[in-house]
Amino acid sequence: MKNFDTTLYFITDSTGFGEDEFLHRAEGALAGGATILQLREKNKSTMEYIKLAEKVHALTKKYSVPLIIDDRIDVALAVGAEGVHLGKEDMPIATARRILGDDFIIGATAKTVPWALEAYEGGADYLGVGAIYPTTTKVKTVLTPTDTLRDICKAVPIPVNAIGGLNKNNIDVLSGIPIAGICVVSAIMKADDPKMAAVELKARAHELALI
Repeated sequence: MKNFDTTLYFITDSTGFGEDEFLHRAEGALAGGATILQLREKNKSTMEYIKLAEKVHALTKKYSVPLIIDDRIDVALAVGAEGVHLGKEDMPIATARRILGDDFIIGATAKTVPWALEAYEGGADYLGVGAIYPTTTKVKTVLTPTDTLRDICKAVPIPVNAIGGLNKNNIDVLSGIPIAGICVVSAIMKADDPKMAAVELKARAHELALI
């Protein structure tokens, strides 16, 4: 059985940070209670991605947290990461599962119930659903209504996480929806104190009984 916890799912964004500061912030998130970390790099070369992933993996191992690589199965395999996250335009989930085997964590993005069911049936272990709010991490943001998020949670038996512009001050919109956790980027990555941001976000999510 795969052992992972998506309660506080932290997604990195290295934009505007030197490597040392980036790694410092990633470790702060882990020290603050991030339960899973996704390394997301859209613009690095394969070699650059692998080198950074190796350094991040050293940190996640220190905190016994799974490392998920965004998009790139080759990078995930190269560094021995615990998982990969795939979007609609990436490799099909079923194909990735055949390549990676049963023990590898595979996450998928979903914005509709049919999309979620397709990912689950293809072998996804968890889903990221959103964006709940507009985000600053992507040029185009397609918002997902909370009713759709609720419907997806009910439609699949795997963990479903909300994503998109979430922070400690607005996650109350998720109250009453049976999510497994929340995914955040800027709320931690751009915080003055990433560790404290993670602590406060997790505490607020517990207070609202979201996780």
